[in-house]
Amino acid sequence: MDAIYYVILGMLAVLSVSGLIVGVSNDACNFLNSAVGCRAAKRNVVVTIASVGVVLGASFSSGMMGVARHDMFDPSLFTFHDVMLLYLAVMVANIILMEIFYVLRLPTSTTVVLVFALLGAGLGTALYDSTLAGRAHAIADYIRAGKAFTIVMAIFGSVACAFVMGSAVMWVSRLVLTFRYARMYRYIGPLWCGTAFTCITYFAIFKGLANSPLVAGTPTFEMLKANVVPFMCCAFLFWVVVAAFLQYVCRVNTLRLTVLGGSFSLALSFAGNDLVNFIGPFMAALSSVRDCTGHDPQTFMMSSLNEAGSPADMIYLILAGFIMVGVLFFSKRIQKISQTELKLSAANTSKERFGSSPPARMLVRGTINTVRFIEKISPKRLADFVGSRFAPLTPEEETGALYDQVRASVNLTIAAVLISIATSYGWPLSTTYVTFMVAMGSSLADRAWGRDSAVYRITGVLTVVGGWFLTAFAATGMAFGIALAMAYGGVWGVVGMMAIALGLLIKSFFFGTDDAPEISLIDVKNDASIRDYGLQASGHLGRMVGIYKAMVKALLQEDRDSLKRLRKKARSLHRDLENIDENEVQPTLAQLPREYAERGQLIYRIDHISMAACERLLALVKAAYTHIDNNHAGLNEAQGRDLLALVDKIGRFFPNLTDMLKAGDYAGIKAMLETVDKLGDDFADCIKRHLVVGGEDEGGLRNSILYLTLLNETRAMVSHAFALIRRLTELFGEK
Repeated sequence: MDAIYYVILGMLAVLSVSGLIVGVSNDACNFLNSAVGCRAAKRNVVVTIASVGVVLGASFSSGMMGVARHDMFDPSLFTFHDVMLLYLAVMVANIILMEIFYVLRLPTSTTVVLVFALLGAGLGTALYDSTLAGRAHAIADYIRAGKAFTIVMAIFGSVACAFVMGSAVMWVSRLVLTFRYARMYRYIGPLWCGTAFTCITYFAIFKGLANSPLVAGTPTFEMLKANVVPFMCCAFLFWVVVAAFLQYVCRVNTLRLTVLGGSFSLALSFAGNDLVNFIGPFMAALSSVRDCTGHDPQTFMMSSLNEAGSPADMIYLILAGFIMVGVLFFSKRIQKISQTELKLSAANTSKERFGSSPPARMLVRGTINTVRFIEKISPKRLADFVGSRFAPLTPEEETGALYDQVRASVNLTIAAVLISIATSYGWPLSTTYVTFMVAMGSSLADRAWGRDSAVYRITGVLTVVGGWFLTAFAATGMAFGIALAMAYGGVWGVVGMMAIALGLLIKSFFFGTDDAPEISLIDVKNDASIRDYGLQASGHLGRMVGIYKAMVKALLQEDRDSLKRLRKKARSLHRDLENIDENEVQPTLAQLPREYAERGQLIYRIDHISMAACERLLALVKAAYTHIDNNHAGLNEAQGRDLLALVDKIGRFFPNLTDMLKAGDYAGIKAMLETVDKLGDDFADCIKRHLVVGGEDEGGLRNSILYLTLLNETRAMVSHAFALIRRLTELFGEK
């Protein structure tokens, strides 16, 4: 066998491990956050329990490897050479697409990428074989359309199913337990815990172990399969007795055990279902190398991929499980993403990621009308009873936990059950979005959605599903093209694609940036923290003035490149202010103590004014850049002279603002503020001298419009700047 095939196998191994690390880092919060947020146990305990589930799930995932081996195409029609190129095309397309979607900030799914990349690579390889190799098979014979359609429908159908199940189970659970569940749980706690653990037991044994070559087919397991109902009844009684003993005798909070059990089961389901996304092509390629040893790679047909993998593959599955465990314990990215999402959940004020859309508005409006209709026809006593069961906790009753333990247990258990069902049928799902949709359904049933956020969340769901369609077409086309390029390009085509994949891998791990937002609350009780916030705002104002002065100079010199750089700087400053607003100011104000309301108002006003001033600056820079970029004539001499005079005056007003604030030189700041009216008169005089007149030519008209825009936007920016200085003076103690 040529060495190139071992190089391809090695590259597949590297790409698989890197994908595994990144995938676990991004998705671990799905099975960690609920337990950590509701304080079921300390973080290390939750991670340890989840790690056990991950290792077991990885060992149970051999059945899912069939997705990569034979579900999307018929391997018996491909040679060993074909399938090695096919799997390499899948992994290269995977890393390219994930990088593109990451840069464009588009939602995607590793499951969708894998499934459709397999489809595209299979089509590309089949096209090459059928046209050049002269094999007597139509392209349609190479693809298993029926199985592919079933998998695709399962992926998209799982979204609706997860939402409905999450809503239904949460509604019934809350109706029974209410938000003040402690009293009711004393009576039904063992039944609740026993039911959850029975579900976990069933899916772990009959859906998980059924895919393990070490257990499936053994006499003991076959006996259990033949007596499922009696076994599960015994399991239910066992878990109820254990839960009752722990709750009534040992005084253990069994609801916490249910949440931890849900974390375990969801981690198990995640590993069992998602592992194929990361190592499936490598495992199939490894099996192919093993089967082809001693045969001609160009003629050996891969019918063996239609069979189950070798029991020896279990070693690689368990090794992948331990790699995932290592990521869980040592990845700083997991901790950062988890802490960020928990803080955002606590604040509940984060900026909506998605906007509004007509379909979302129609759905929300229809739902509101339906609810109103149901309220009208429902008996008042029934409506009052249901309403009383869903009455939220008062502020005095809040425990400080970010998540309700009842909702956390429902989210984890339902998501794990749905994913386990799909795994048992060999259907790869997007575990991230199944978990997300269960959580959205449960929060809707729990009346955690407000009318202010519903339209944005539904838009988010529609955007995600739309992103899947885009991902599907992109993955199919990308893998199709890469497979053809390698088939026609031979060794050089393979080397070129591996070089691209390796380059993107190096960029991602060593030169990539972590854009997960940092939540940093402003300590309103601490004068030093307030002072730092004020100095930070003063520094941003100084950056605005610097960009403005440079913009005027570049405009007068008609320096397009400088204006383009200044536009980039203005956008960067605006993003910095947006991040401060979203990740510092809003979370701080959401948890503001009442006695610090005045400080909170000043912080809000400083934040709001800073954003407004920067928006005016951004409009100025954009207008100047667009004018010069369109090759219009620059400002005339009189306009330039007046504008430079204004810039000089503005520059003198902000010479050492930060130093004056630090030194408490409020007299100097007052003197600065006293000149506001004079500066306003200067703006008015300039506008009067350069009003647009009807007889000017087109060039003069454009210059006058630009000049008047600059004057008006500058006046607005300066007005915001002086308002900001006043608020900063108040913040630093000068009332």
